[in-house]
This record gives sequence, C-alpha cells and structure tokens, in this order.
Amino acid sequence: MSTPLRFRTQLVDSPAGVSSSDWDTLLARQAVPTPFMQHAYLSALHESGSAEPRTGWAPRFMLLWDGDELAAGCPLYAKAHSYGEYVFDWAWANAYAEHGLNYYPKALVAVPFTPVPGSRLLARDAAAREALVRALINWCEAQKLSSLHVLFGDEADQAACEAAGLLQRQQVQFHWNNVAPEPSAQEMRPFADFDDFLASLTQEKRKKIRQERRKVREAGIQFRWARGGDISEEDWTFFYRCYERTYLEHGNPPYLTPEFFAAMSQVMAEHWVMFIAEHHGQPVASSLVAVSAEGTLAGKAGGVAYGRYWGALARVDSLHFEACYYQPIEWCIAHGVGRFEGGAQGEHKMARALMPARTHSAHWLAHPAFSDAVERFLEREGAGIENYLEHLEARSPFRRAG
Repeated sequence: MSTPLRFRTQLVDSPAGVSSSDWDTLLARQAVPTPFMQHAYLSALHESGSAEPRTGWAPRFMLLWDGDELAAGCPLYAKAHSYGEYVFDWAWANAYAEHGLNYYPKALVAVPFTPVPGSRLLARDAAAREALVRALINWCEAQKLSSLHVLFGDEADQAACEAAGLLQRQQVQFHWNNVAPEPSAQEMRPFADFDDFLASLTQEKRKKIRQERRKVREAGIQFRWARGGDISEEDWTFFYRCYERTYLEHGNPPYLTPEFFAAMSQVMAEHWVMFIAEHHGQPVASSLVAVSAEGTLAGKAGGVAYGRYWGALARVDSLHFEACYYQPIEWCIAHGVGRFEGGAQGEHKMARALMPARTHSAHWLAHPAFSDAVERFLEREGAGIENYLEHLEARSPFRRAG
C-alpha cells in the first residue's frame, strides 16, 4: 500500500513541528474534538517532560499535506512499553516474548495518559483519513515495528481503520448523562438540580448517595470550586500534592509533572474546573475535571466534562465519591453540561449513575500468525463484552417506567 501521490507525508518529532493554527483548525473540523487533542495540550505533555523518549514515548507525529494545506495528521508514538494507555495488550507482548519475538517498540496513535474517547485521526475528509491509516501502516512496515494501535478513536476513525483491515476492539467506560426522563411526554430534559437527579434513581441508590454525602458533611468537609483563571497558583500547587500522593500510595510515580499542570494553568485554564475539599478552612483533598464548551440551549444540555485526577491528604469516608462524582455532577447540572465522563474502568461508578458506554480501539499486527491469533481472541473478548453490557444494563440504578 502507498499513500496517494497528492499527499506529501511528513514525520515530526514533537507537536512543535506543526503550527498550532494548522493543527487546531483541522481538529475543529472533526466529529469529536476533545480538548486533549489540542496543540497546547499535546505540547505541554512533551515540553513538561511527561511524555518523551526518556519515559518510553518517542513522538513521531504523522502529517499529510496537500500543497500548503494540512489534510490529515495524528499523534504517533514509538512505544517502549504499554504503560499509560488504558487499552491492555500485556498478554500480547508476553506471547511475543515467549516465542522469542520483540513486541516493543510498537506504534501507538493516542493521547498519552488520557483514556478519553474522541477524534484521533484528524482529517479534512474520509479519503484523507484512509490515506493517513495507509501511511501509518507503511511506516510501521518500513520501521519493522510489531504493531500499530489506534486508541479511543471516534466512529470515523473506526471506519477508516476497519477499511484498512485493522482489527477492532471494544472496551467499556462509565459516563453520566444530563437527561431526565419525562414519563408522561416520553421526552428528555436536563436535570433541574441534584435532587431532581436523585429522584430519577431507585430508592436504594438514592438512599446510598444521600448517606455518602451526609458522611462527608458530618466529617466537617465543605467544598469549593474554581474554574480557569479563578484557580489560584496555591490551588494548583495543593492539587499536585494530592495527585502525586495518590500515585505514590499505589507504588508508582505520577505520569504527569508539575510543569505540565503549570502549563495547563497558563495556556488552557478555561478547560479546567477544580474542586477542593476543606476541613475547617484547610484544604484536604481535590479533584480536577476538564471541560469542553457547555451551556443549555433550547432545553438541552451541551458540552462534556471529563473526570481526570484526584487525591487526598486525609482519609474521610466517602470523600472520593463526593470529590470525583457528586460534586462534578452537581456542577454539570448547574452549568448545563450534557455529559460527564468518569474515566477508564470502574464498575462501581454505576452505583453513582454513570452508565456503561462503549469505547473503541483498532490494531494491526505485522506477524500473520499473531494477527490471526489476536483476531480470534478479540472475537471471544467481543462476545464477552456484549454479555457484560447486558449484565450491566440489568443493574441500572435508574427507576424503570411502571
């Protein structure tokens, strides 16, 4: 396969190799343009030392040019490991090793450390997107890499990858949607407030959430939130203490450096909301949520909030649920945000009314026998995902009609 001659292929070793204007203009044309694919976000990951060759992320951003126009592009990495991806292929790497083959380095199209669904293969149209996938495979073959992985792409990405023969994989996340059923009119509307949201749940779940929130209040915890430029330097410093401590308590250093969050406070401040828990005026925990555009229009909620990071310096019963779910949900209702994505994994989120949502990845393996084996594995895994989703649906926390 070869890239059509009308496209000129370019590889750059950092986001700095392409102008922010060209990249963000192309991003704005996509179906799901999340803040995490913005030039400023990707640049901050690299310039802060969070994602770089030293940490196993060797950037090879791929660009397709039609004259002076950026027709397609994607963040591409030669990965030396599978950390920070959230689509797990450790078993595949182990199988390669057992047969004396190298699985690493592999090629990855993803946003480092960010399991948020959205557009990954930026393109002006379907033809350019398909050309981008072909160019990626050509590069992998030329570099003799074991595999190519496109993580958390949107439907257009999935279609382009499937057309190129990549194997399809599904995962499950948990998202909350700001829609209240109206049984009489069979219509949907945003929730009026948190009590309105609670009224949509079964009595058991409603009671549980109220109990958890009461425990936090009775412990003397109060919350405040700030957005964008209202988040002070002291708030960012305190947040990083919480974030770092959470990782260290699990035996790992944090993926993201203080310099990364310092950059976010400067160049993408409007995309962040911070919730800070205080005990007698002293901060004890915090959570950080990213946001796209929001606002209620014609009775419908819009925009997305993304739960990203949290940490605590004190142990308080149910504080995690309050900081990571209830405060953000209450904020989303108050600000007309249509969806809150709770991050990777976490079946326990269903008890807080975050419902299962499918996410997608696509995979190409150079070795024919391993590609066949992985394809058979994904067929079995896919059937298991379908059964899992049916099981989860039967456990819905929402009241059922009648």
